Amino acid sequence: MSLGCYQTIDFPTKGKSGSFSWNPLKISRLKGNKIGGLKFGNFQVSQRRKAISTRLKSMLSVDSGVEIEGKGVNTGSEYDAIVIGSGIGGLVAATQLAVKGAKVLVLEKYVIPGGSSGYYQRGGYTFDVGSSVMFGFSDKGNLNLITQALAAVGREMVVIPDPTTVHFHLPNNLSVLVHREYSEFIDELTSKFPHEKEGILKFYGECWKIFNALNSLQLKSLEEPIYLFGQFFQKPLECLTLAYYMPQNAGDIARKYVKDPNLLSFIDAECFIVSTVNALRTPMINAGMVLCDRHFGGINYPVGGVGGIATSLAEGLIDQGSEILYKANVTNIILDQGKAVGVKLSDGREFFAQTIISNATRWDTFGKLLKGENLPKEEENFQKVYVKAPSFLSIHMGVKANVLPPDTDCHHFVLEDEWTRLEEPYGSIFLSIPTVLDSSLAPKGHHILHIFTTSPLEDWKGLSPKDYEVKKELIAEEIIGRLEKKLFPGLKSSIVFKEVGTPKTHRRFLARDMGTYGPMPRQIPKGLLGMPFNTTGISGLYCVGDSCFPGQGVIAVAFSGVMCAHRVAADIGLEKKSPILDAALLQLLGWLRTLA
Repeated sequence: MSLGCYQTIDFPTKGKSGSFSWNPLKISRLKGNKIGGLKFGNFQVSQRRKAISTRLKSMLSVDSGVEIEGKGVNTGSEYDAIVIGSGIGGLVAATQLAVKGAKVLVLEKYVIPGGSSGYYQRGGYTFDVGSSVMFGFSDKGNLNLITQALAAVGREMVVIPDPTTVHFHLPNNLSVLVHREYSEFIDELTSKFPHEKEGILKFYGECWKIFNALNSLQLKSLEEPIYLFGQFFQKPLECLTLAYYMPQNAGDIARKYVKDPNLLSFIDAECFIVSTVNALRTPMINAGMVLCDRHFGGINYPVGGVGGIATSLAEGLIDQGSEILYKANVTNIILDQGKAVGVKLSDGREFFAQTIISNATRWDTFGKLLKGENLPKEEENFQKVYVKAPSFLSIHMGVKANVLPPDTDCHHFVLEDEWTRLEEPYGSIFLSIPTVLDSSLAPKGHHILHIFTTSPLEDWKGLSPKDYEVKKELIAEEIIGRLEKKLFPGLKSSIVFKEVGTPKTHRRFLARDMGTYGPMPRQIPKGLLGMPFNTTGISGLYCVGDSCFPGQGVIAVAFSGVMCAHRVAADIGLEKKSPILDAALLQLLGWLRTLA
């Protein structure tokens, strides 16, 4: 089965997964040190794992054409909620609702769950589709949202702590390791900028104020007034702290304390990883959430790959009595007297529910699934403030292990020459080597290199198939050459497997308009004021994912899923609700967004 640039996905037959049996239902059997809902391990696997997950509740088989997971989908039955798409945001929303007692149907266009947090297999390698940097996956606090989502449906995963979040390789030969331990990171950064020690401590200290405030709260929907007022009365200082930082950006706060242009550029690079824009356009709340969670809970990689998270959530959803339908391409959201009541698939089938939750981008939701409908005023305002962030060129490679030094870090960010190239297409490179942490992802004696660099879809339009392939190879060759020169001499000659994905690949398989990885402010924003929450201008329709508050990243979309589930649960009678307070709060939030 051809999958464009990614070619095929290999599924093993049931019961033949080698001596290392990967089964998220029984992941707790793997040996390790169990802490809370997670298990931390650091071990060798005797034989490479052939599949990240070969069965859900019922065996998912491409060959046999099994599409339904759960008790069996009935087009005539009405659900409490239909979720379009099974990305992390959609799955968290679905599982949270199912745990509350809702009957949920998830409709996934592809043959496995996960979206940008999925996986694919080729040539004995298991590749993460998107990022391998997993935030929100620790054993403590309130921001470990992935851990909490898994635990809610009775799942746990073995994780391997990453001692270094990322190794920056920057202009002027600036090399900075972001250590797991905060004190070590601060020592590292102040050793590079000793004259800015006070500014460094003050800027990151403000990040901690935000993180500690968030981490002290029980995170639910900011659109639900009973919860919101309850949290305010319990934690007024923390709520006021977050309100203070809501309209602010990281770059403005950094410039209050830091003067060295190279250090400010480093903070830009830190924020670029978080939001694909520089610090001046990165909301301070997003920066505080991510730049501190990496030290508080740390980056923890799930054994078997990132795709196991979605697989485990999907299994947990099914165990709660809800359902997933794969190969289900939603083409329309059905409206009845202005209310979202169902969806229509490309094969003509229709499904109905009290509520519809779209895990598609807001551009796909309102531009494609609601074609012909007038764009709600809220969405017009959103599109005035935000544009689609550029997509990525991705390179997945298998290389001989001996090309990497033995102390190689898992994640690298490379910008060799000029700071001005940070946000330019193909300017900066993000590299993940997950096999540094989990060797089972590749054949023995080999490593995986997963390379990202920003790339707009416009660069790939109007090309013949031949020219398209030639351009892919030329750009990939240049990117790999830069890594060979900067990090790994002999890299090109060590490659045994390579596939290149473009924005067209991401648009096709992830169903994201222009292949975008989320929203990006048109100009310097007022923090998160302009970012919409989960409700929309259409009754019964909700959005979840990276084009909702608080934005891009695994921890952010999981937060979005938790918030969405709580708001929907209140609207269908599974949580307390006050219609009068609801109307007042939603009107207030709508007004605040106009200030952006």
